[in-house]
Amino acid sequence: MALIEIQTRIHADIETCFDLARDVGFYQQSLKHNKEIAIAGIVSGLVKLDDIVIWETSHLGFVQHLTLKITEFKQPYLFVDELVSGSFKAYRHEHVFTKHEAETVMLDRFYYELPYGAFGRFLNWFYVKRYMTKLLKSRNTILKSKAEKLVNSL
Repeated sequence: MALIEIQTRIHADIETCFDLARDVGFYQQSLKHNKEIAIAGIVSGLVKLDDIVIWETSHLGFVQHLTLKITEFKQPYLFVDELVSGSFKAYRHEHVFTKHEAETVMLDRFYYELPYGAFGRFLNWFYVKRYMTKLLKSRNTILKSKAEKLVNSL
């Protein structure tokens, strides 16, 4: 199984960062260029343990439907979403938050596996890992900016 780990340091409190990361509306807004739309389950607001979100998304030139479930939840330190059904063979995204002095450290651990055997491994090596890393970093940059603006406006 492939793993992407991204650490983002945010000059904002842990609760703000945690809530933004689990906000379905903010998630849609931060990935609107991929046309990520929550179409069923929790379609707005903050996800919590056992919530399901069904996403319609356009990645790699294909419209896909991903059903994700929140399988672990410890506010404001951790939540995990895992694939129930969709185009990945396996998918687990751990969102980990820790306080570090005057900032929050947000750690994404994204474990995934593509279907299609050797072809899937080649596709991951050739394109998917870079694409998903760029996508996660882009989203984290937007989350960091929003969280820091929220805190500075208080």
